[in-house]
Amino acid sequence: MKPIVCISCEGSDTKVVVLSKTKEGVKLEKAFSVSNTHSESVAPRSNEESSGSFNIDDISDDLAFDDIGQIDEPEENIDTGDVAYIASALKDFELHKSEFIPILTEPVVNYHIYEGQKEKDRKKLLKAIIDDINRTRNITVREDYIDFIELEEGVFFAVFIQGENTCVNTVNSLAAYNNRRYYKIPTIKNAETSLAHYVAKTNKFFPEDYTLILYTGKDYSKLIFLKGNHLTHIGSTLDVGTQNLHTYDVYFSKILLEMENGNIPRLDNVILCGEDNSENLILSFYGTFPEANVNELVFKNIDTSDVEANIQDNLSSFAIPLTAGLEYFEEKTEKGYRGINILPRYIHENQKVLQFGWHSYVILPLIFAAAFYFTFTILSNSRTIDEKEKELKRLTKVWNENQAITEEIMKYSTRIAEFDKTQEILDSAMAGTEIWNKSLLKIADFMERRRNFWITKMESAGKDEVKVEGYTLSKPVLTEFAEYNKSTLLQSIKHDQLREKDAYAYVLQIKLNNEMVKKNGP
Repeated sequence: MKPIVCISCEGSDTKVVVLSKTKEGVKLEKAFSVSNTHSESVAPRSNEESSGSFNIDDISDDLAFDDIGQIDEPEENIDTGDVAYIASALKDFELHKSEFIPILTEPVVNYHIYEGQKEKDRKKLLKAIIDDINRTRNITVREDYIDFIELEEGVFFAVFIQGENTCVNTVNSLAAYNNRRYYKIPTIKNAETSLAHYVAKTNKFFPEDYTLILYTGKDYSKLIFLKGNHLTHIGSTLDVGTQNLHTYDVYFSKILLEMENGNIPRLDNVILCGEDNSENLILSFYGTFPEANVNELVFKNIDTSDVEANIQDNLSSFAIPLTAGLEYFEEKTEKGYRGINILPRYIHENQKVLQFGWHSYVILPLIFAAAFYFTFTILSNSRTIDEKEKELKRLTKVWNENQAITEEIMKYSTRIAEFDKTQEILDSAMAGTEIWNKSLLKIADFMERRRNFWITKMESAGKDEVKVEGYTLSKPVLTEFAEYNKSTLLQSIKHDQLREKDAYAYVLQIKLNNEMVKKNGP
């Protein structure tokens, strides 16, 4: 658990204690007091002016209040010298990791007893108490400025903030002094109820016993009355303390007056705490209340080994901040117990990391929705892009493979085309060779049978045509050759003397379109 710094502002005196929770219990790390050099606290009211006297059976109707809780954030008016002293005393602690607990008393807070209808729901009961304060005292109290505890069945004791919260201002000034925007304030405690709870818890009183808790401060003193182990009456704050006390008789006159106001018939026990625990005070009580057991408040379950000897000897002078801190630890560790806890809304808002107004809360869901939408869209598009990139890589690989196959096919296609051309040429050449072979065989056969027919020249005369020149000794031979080879055309014939014989020079045109010869190929 985080260390807690409890600050109690008691008029011109400020008391500070630092407590920590250990496995063995509670340890007191530091304790000191500051006499305010320029205190702005309002002086406690006297018995005639104060409205702090309460009794379960009889409540005074002379109480007058101003409007409660109208200031959202009180202005700080703390002497910088006091803040510097507190900062110096706490320099060994990590204050940004600690929790600060202001402890309030009169006149910053005021009290109210509610004996109306009890509601099971705490919020409804709180509203009923606020309505009762408004109806009976004409005071408007905000829900964040009030809290209550149950004294006995059907009787509730309410505490609400009134006036400037000096302790909170001190904490905020300390944070500003240490260049911090704020220090964590989890709750605000009430001095009287915390002190009464600790005394009732650590002492075994008989149910019919009446006990007085006298807290003596430097400027004022407090009277708290218990019946058995329950708070029954809080007396008016006395404007007498160690700095202005001249005789103890003033205590007893005030005590007797508060006993009369609170219907307290006697005192069985007296618990002394605060600045004055002298033997003279104890003897004075024995003289006035001889049947009462007078004891000094003792803190048995606190480890004080790290504090100075003078602090250990006067531990009861820090009774209020100590009991408030112990009550806070008890609330955190023990279920079922709840003391006075007040935390105004402005303090809660100031401690937020992000400061939001009402319109920010309206827009906040839209911001989260937009962020979710854009995030979802971006992730979806990223997933789609990844899938497209994978598909693109796959198709690129397929295209490269197909390109390689296409190049191979083109090679084979080129080779096939070239083979077809070669085959066509070969077919053409083969067909021509056959034609020539057949034609020459026919001519040779004819010449062998006719010894008077010679060929002197053969040349191509065009496509599939051959021009043949030669001599013959008989004209009819030419006619016979033309009939023998029907594709032969006699172009010219003339007489030409060949030695002593008559001869004829001829020119034949032979068409090589022999139907008997077929071309190679399919």
